[in-house]
Amino acid sequence: MSLSESITAVLNGSVDSVHSIMPFELTIEKPSILHEPQNNSELAVLIGVTGDVTGKLMIEGSNSSFGYVGEKMYGMPLEGEMLFSFTGELANMIAGHLATNVSERNLSLDITPPTVIEGNAEVHGFKRGFQVPVNLQENHTLHLVLMIEEKQTKA
Repeated sequence: MSLSESITAVLNGSVDSVHSIMPFELTIEKPSILHEPQNNSELAVLIGVTGDVTGKLMIEGSNSSFGYVGEKMYGMPLEGEMLFSFTGELANMIAGHLATNVSERNLSLDITPPTVIEGNAEVHGFKRGFQVPVNLQENHTLHLVLMIEEKQTKA
């Protein structure tokens, strides 16, 4: 499988994962190409990806958008530390489902534990980037951001 096909499989797998994990209606927009640096808004979570594709998966959005997802999934508002913990766990669920999803397509993917980022930050160090807006209900949006690193060649 070419790198381009692998990236497409990871993007499609990410979208499938979001649909499986979030128990409500979503509208997925078309992916767009990103150039570094990538800026997050209020809250983001970063998960490293290694294997046939090497890079990072970031899910970013506002506190209220992550809170909306948490309330829909758990039936109660989440704030402060509970919101940060939920944000990391949400990304972990999505990335775990993604790794399983792409393995069924003969693509090897390992994930790292999530890192939650609060406040504005810039992410550098990727060769190619793709962003997929996920529109939730009630005007909430999250962005799936796949940042591909250049593969290291073995000496």
